[in-house]
Amino acid sequence: MYLATQDPKYRRWGWKIFKSFELYSKVEAGYASIADVNNSKTTPHLDKMESFFLSETLKYLYLLFEDRPEVLPFDRFVFNTEAHPLPIYES
Repeated sequence: MYLATQDPKYRRWGWKIFKSFELYSKVEAGYASIADVNNSKTTPHLDKMESFFLSETLKYLYLLFEDRPEVLPFDRFVFNTEAHPLPIYES
């Protein structure tokens, strides 16, 4: 939505999300899941990091803040739900 609208609120939201990951989920070896997002200050970390966190969540945050549209031009690629870029083929 940011690229379509250039509305900075999307980047503000994304930055707030990233800062929350750093504050509540970061552990020595990566990012842990937490037991209760509604009580993130006192909930324990779970002993796992979901694989999609790196491959999807952080990829979407990267794309939100990437200022070079030529990296993945949206007129040549679409993204599936797992954030994999798929080329658009003209028939």
